[in-house]
This record gives sequence, C-alpha cells and structure tokens, in this order.
Amino acid sequence: MSTQNQSLSAHLEALFSSAKRPALCRSVLPILLHTIDVIARQLRSSQLVAAVGSANAFGDEQLNVDVLAEKIIRSEISKCSSIVTASSEEDPIERPAREAESGTTQSNDGHEIYTLAFDPLDGSSIIAPNWTVGTIIGIWEGATALRASPAEKQIAAVLGVLGPRTTAIVALRLPGVTPTCFEVGFDQTGTETTYDVVRPTIALLDPPFKTRYFAPANLRSAAESELYANLLNHYIQSKYTLRYCGGLVPDIAHILTKGHGIYLSPVTVASQAKLRRLYELTPIALIMECAGAKAIDPATGEDILKKPIENCDERGGLICGTTEEVSFAMESLGLQA
Repeated sequence: MSTQNQSLSAHLEALFSSAKRPALCRSVLPILLHTIDVIARQLRSSQLVAAVGSANAFGDEQLNVDVLAEKIIRSEISKCSSIVTASSEEDPIERPAREAESGTTQSNDGHEIYTLAFDPLDGSSIIAPNWTVGTIIGIWEGATALRASPAEKQIAAVLGVLGPRTTAIVALRLPGVTPTCFEVGFDQTGTETTYDVVRPTIALLDPPFKTRYFAPANLRSAAESELYANLLNHYIQSKYTLRYCGGLVPDIAHILTKGHGIYLSPVTVASQAKLRRLYELTPIALIMECAGAKAIDPATGEDILKKPIENCDERGGLICGTTEEVSFAMESLGLQA
C-alpha cells in the first residue's frame, strides 16, 4: 500500500480549508492518485501490448492494457463511498461505483456525492512503441455527469502522465475557492510510493515568449481544409517549435510544462471528431482553464465547458492553449467566440 507524503496532504488541506469538502480532500483525490500509481506500476510489467479480441461499446478495439487500467480504476474507486457513479470510455454507461453483496447499490453515508467520467488509458495507439500515455479523469458533483453544466458541476479533473516519470496534474474549481492547478510527482522507488507536490501552481506564461510551440492533431484534415493548412503554414513560417507526439495527455502536459503552446484538433466532413466530450474534452478543458488557458470547440468557437453533455458518445474537436494563440487560431479558421 502506498504512503502519502505530508507535502501533498498539507497542500490539499490548505486548498480545502474553506471548501468544506473533506471526502474530496482526504478520500476521493488520494484514491485517484493512488490508482494512477497502480496503473503505472502495472504497465511497467506489461511487456506485451496486444489486442484482446474485443471492442468497447464505441467499437474501438481493446488492448490488454486498456482492460487492465479499467479494472484497476473500478476496483480502487469502489473503496470510496463518496464516489457513487462512474462511467468510462471502455464502459460508457453510468453505473453504480460499487455494489453491496446482495447486488444492490450501497448507500452513501456522507453528504458529498461524486460521479467519475474517465478514460483509463488514453493513447493506446502509441503505447506499443513505449511512448508516454495517460489517464484522464473528470470529477462531477452529484450522481450523474449527463445533462449537467460542465462549467458548474465538473469540479475537478486529474491528468495522470505515465512516461519515464509518473506525474499527475490536478485541477480544482469549487464554489467560493480560487481555481487552481498543480502537479504531483510520484516517487515509486521500492514497494511504496510517496507523493510530492512538485509544482504547487501551474499557470501559463504571459508574452513575450522565448519559444512558441504548436501541436497539430488530425493533420489529415489539413488536406481538406485550406484554412487549417494555411494556419499550419503560419506556424512553420513563424518558426514555431513542433511538439506533437499523437497522444493527447503528453501533448497537453507539454503545454502546461513549458507555459506556452497551442493544441489543434479541428474537424472536417472527411475527418470526423474522435475525442469524446465526457471522457477527454471536458476534463482537459477544466485543467486548461484552471491553468489560465482556453479550450474551445473548433466546430462552433464555443468554450468546451459551455454545453451540457446529453450522452456518453458525444464527440468533438479541440483547440486549446495560451489565450492569445487560441484567439488567433479561431480567427484564422473563421470562428467566432
């Protein structure tokens, strides 16, 4: 069993001093961070990455590591009475997070009730060559994430970064508390893990920037969209540095680490949206906004968190990053806020 470094405990207690959310502070978040630790350790011993011959409810082929990460999260969150509902990209139906022995849902004995929406292992397509992947988790207040306002009811998000180092980026936006984003480092030497707050505050930088970064996802759509092709050419001509690895988690983590960047995943008729709003877009958007960035839907120009989610399979594109870069991209693609 992992032990929790006092630095993380003290940091969480300070953040929640006026929030009156003891379960979120002392149970939900610590359990989710422990879960990321377990996934990272298991991946290091999963030498074979292969299809298991099944598909999730969306029709995506499942890998053994997808199934492994899903099982780990389900098992760990069942230990937390405040997490009452959960759904994931591998099992996209909101279900009780734990069951009583009789098969009936256990009741929550506290006042805090949360729903999880998570992508257990984002970046499966790049895990075989041993690239960085991650876990994305959105924490919603109440017993469902559907038909609720993402800007109000998604009150936290966790981005587990599973690479040479294991880290987690945590965003919190609670009523009456200043929104915050911070990074936790995992010391996984030996059998126990300690958690340390390596960056108490994550915030994107203000201009001028020494280096400008761009990450162009859905690059095929540049062959179909002259506006997108012209925007990419602008980045090249302006000598931006390309930092794109094909994994949403490491590409977003790079922006948050460098303090600057723009991630683009536009949508065209031929290159449809693949990112799911519930499991990827809304958690990423919350993290970016808490870090002082902006995240919009490239189809409409609206903030990702503006529109409620009606079903688990809703998909969309994504443009996120430094505010001025997002504004320039919107203008270049003919979008209005």
